[in-house]
Amino acid sequence: MSEENKAIFKVFIRGRIEDVWREVATVGVPLQGIFNAVMHTSAQIAKGVGMQMRTVSNKCAIVIGEVLEYEPPRRFAHTHRFTQYDDPFTRVVYDLLEKDGGVELTLTVYDIPPGTNTEKEMVRGGTFMVNNIKAIVENGQPPFSTRLMYWLFGKLEFVLPKKTHVENWPLK
Repeated sequence: MSEENKAIFKVFIRGRIEDVWREVATVGVPLQGIFNAVMHTSAQIAKGVGMQMRTVSNKCAIVIGEVLEYEPPRRFAHTHRFTQYDDPFTRVVYDLLEKDGGVELTLTVYDIPPGTNTEKEMVRGGTFMVNNIKAIVENGQPPFSTRLMYWLFGKLEFVLPKKTHVENWPLK
């Protein structure tokens, strides 16, 4: 794979690995570091299980995929496709490594389709996500600007395309 089809986002977080893990791999609660999306799975989270990232209201599936690796609290990998785009799947990998006084979080996105909406969203979103996860673990919440953005997401959910509605994306 060529380097241009991959994006790497890395941050050092002063905190416990369990707290970082909770922010990237918890099912059923808003993940404030990951655009306040709620992860849903078709069964207990494990390799091969279908997953979705949904809006807090549970009305829209923003991302669909399948769990590829689930090794708490070190590695979580899944396929990833935005439901509003017809772009191919990417592969998202969260690696957590304990270091003196904290955790190194590396988010790597593989197989990014060049020139697509997915590429634009992933490149912008990666830095946003790792920085928000850092803020949550270190300070207990994301920055005010992020919290305001999430509030707006809730108010403007009605503008999401109908193709994102959960009933169009049964969990497999």
